[in-house]
Amino acid sequence: MSRVFISALSGHITRFVEQKHALGFPYVDSGRIVGNFDRFCAEHYPNEITITEEMGLNWATMRETEGKKGLCTRVGVIRELARFMRREGVDAYLIPDDLGKNPCSRYQPHIFTDSELKHIFEASDHLAPSKHDPTCHLVAPVLFRLLYTCGLRPIEGRLVKRDNFNLERGTLLIPESKGHKDRVVVLSDSMTGLCQKYDAVMRAMKPDSEYFFPANRKLPAFCHHWISDTLWRCWEMAGIGEYSGNRPRPYDFRHTFATKTLYRWLKEGRELDNCLPYLSAYMGHAHFEHTAYYIHLVPEYFPQMAQMDLGRFADLLPEVES
Repeated sequence: MSRVFISALSGHITRFVEQKHALGFPYVDSGRIVGNFDRFCAEHYPNEITITEEMGLNWATMRETEGKKGLCTRVGVIRELARFMRREGVDAYLIPDDLGKNPCSRYQPHIFTDSELKHIFEASDHLAPSKHDPTCHLVAPVLFRLLYTCGLRPIEGRLVKRDNFNLERGTLLIPESKGHKDRVVVLSDSMTGLCQKYDAVMRAMKPDSEYFFPANRKLPAFCHHWISDTLWRCWEMAGIGEYSGNRPRPYDFRHTFATKTLYRWLKEGRELDNCLPYLSAYMGHAHFEHTAYYIHLVPEYFPQMAQMDLGRFADLLPEVES
């Protein structure tokens, strides 16, 4: 469903979003942000036909309910919009880079234990149907397992299209992932079977949806808030209790996949120099070093590997996106 913009900047915003779609970007979460900015402009600056300094600085003010990363994302989208307007010849204010800057401290991921994964998946299997989101209880069990078993980024999982699956061969095409490179992910036999059963049910419920995980009538696909809220709901349903480190997030399924894959290879005595490029390609990392980062997580989460020599990987320690 196309958004209808109402502010005096609506023409610029519409063309900006259309350009993103033409370039192949789903632009769901960022589309929601520009929609919020459009309403912000209509309410507070109804007569402004460009982004002024006052508007930009007001928008870049942190809200009580958000963190630094949320502010960074929100400001970054409008900074992109301003650049687009400048290319159209409009003198739009560009919010300075130091406002809403992404925090540089490294996030310590939560690596799910086998027991936690088991209980989360079982809880997702028993989610009750929702009047507002009639597909939620069907989507969550498949989406959570897909994120973990294939090491997908949450956005890659929840916005995947039906046409990207080949459920006869058990493969999934991830188009335009980071680095703007397509990649093909191979599903396990059990994951393929689960997706086949789910797809048959969902096509009967939502025959016209282009998304593999369709949401309700208002949104064609689920937003990132939904997947986070649902994961935490399953955590509480499962009665797992306290967690170590940071609060578990959907992205941690991917971190867990990578860490446990490396742990298994190390136990098997494999040469990581030979294996890492395959894992890097499978996960769609733009740089090989991003995959090597996970080597340093293994001793922390698997004490039995604490004595292994990681010296030769000491230079491979990038910042990994959380």
